[in-house]
Amino acid sequence: MSQETGAEERRRLRAVDRRELIARMIQTDGTVVVEELARSLEVTPSTIRRDLALLTEQGAIARTYGGAMSAGHTAEPTLGQRSGLAVAEKDRIGRWAAARVGPGDTVILDAGTTTGRLAHHLRARTDLTVITSGLTALRELAEADGVEVITLAGTLRHVSQGFVGPLAELTLSRLTADKVFLGADGLDARLGICEASLHQTALKEMMADRGREVYVLADSSKLGESPFTAWAPLDRPWTLVTDSGATDDQLGPFRALPDTEVITV
Repeated sequence: MSQETGAEERRRLRAVDRRELIARMIQTDGTVVVEELARSLEVTPSTIRRDLALLTEQGAIARTYGGAMSAGHTAEPTLGQRSGLAVAEKDRIGRWAAARVGPGDTVILDAGTTTGRLAHHLRARTDLTVITSGLTALRELAEADGVEVITLAGTLRHVSQGFVGPLAELTLSRLTADKVFLGADGLDARLGICEASLHQTALKEMMADRGREVYVLADSSKLGESPFTAWAPLDRPWTLVTDSGATDDQLGPFRALPDTEVITV
């Protein structure tokens, strides 16, 4: 079959056939990514997310950060896998967040790929202190002579490349910040930030308590998602920063919160 013929047949797939194909791909490959499926099947990411939601309801698959996996598979995506997802969206979010950081500020950066992009846009700053638990931010700021960097060095989670645990929490307990920028594997308006580990959620809760302003940086693929069972509640005013691809259905529950501002970039 030629590439042109194959592409034409994919375009003609009925929704039910497309979902059956997605389920077979997941069964064969173990995991899939929304953006890659959308390109392969020549539909929008929103269409793929609806397909995955329906397959999840049917018990055929399990949702993950940015994609899906075979039912019963619970592996957490690595930082390397995450780094290829929503690249442009994360960069826009990081750039917007960097513009909120002023001269003389002390900021806390969570571990993760989006906060890593925020750190990238802070590299040329001076008169700035960054407190971080993430290797992504550390790599970006290692040669930024104008930025004072304080690490929350505890136990390294290799899969997420962030430090967690009692030593990280002890260091953080001695510090405060003007602004806190948190990442998320999933985000629910009622439950808060979803992560794979209770060590992660404990540190995020503490980060939120140590800053005057709290921002959660989450691209639209994470809104309303709960890929794991550990949660960090957000019990204070905070700002959600997401991308313009977020739908009204995704944003509605967050806009309804009394002390939450929603920004799309």
